[in-house]
Amino acid sequence: MTKSRLLISGLCVAVASLAVAAGAHAQSSSSGSSSSNSRYSSGNSYVGLSAGQTDFKLGNGTGLYGAESRNTAYSIYGGSYFRDSNLGMELGYTDFGRINRAGGTTKADGINLSLIGRLPMGSSFNLLGKVGGLYSRTDVSTGVGSGVTSGSTSELDWTYGVGLEFAFARQWSAVLQYDENFMKFAGGARDKVTNLALGVRYLY
Repeated sequence: MTKSRLLISGLCVAVASLAVAAGAHAQSSSSGSSSSNSRYSSGNSYVGLSAGQTDFKLGNGTGLYGAESRNTAYSIYGGSYFRDSNLGMELGYTDFGRINRAGGTTKADGINLSLIGRLPMGSSFNLLGKVGGLYSRTDVSTGVGSGVTSGSTSELDWTYGVGLEFAFARQWSAVLQYDENFMKFAGGARDKVTNLALGVRYLY
């Protein structure tokens, strides 16, 4: 099965799963939405900023070079829920940072378009989920004899994640999010970069 078919299949599964979750919650939320979500803005859209720690799941080759696997990531994103729904779409950009590896550096960034879902958990909390496509760009430089291929690549692949949102004001919320991102590196390797981030959203 091709990557595009896998991506479409995964999105369909995500839509079905999130729809079931939203539907299961619909009866209780429809009768008490005005009170249970009183701390949230009535708007369905948001913009957000976050910072966190990435973990590059990459090898260091065969050379006697030191290696890092973690760095700081920064994200900016915006999304919108469909009218009267807990499903929506989100577009975002993430700089996954730069690590020292194989006698050089490895860095990555990407743009993602994802299907999002939320499950309200009382007046101040939402459980969050997302799945979508990530267009990533990676760049690898290496030292002599490292055994690691250097070069730049770009490719469309997967991203998905889960999170917890806390509304601390009418139009502001804090979000703790964990994402797993798949991307291609020089030499044809497809590896995972994870990101655990804390951020803030403005709802409108």
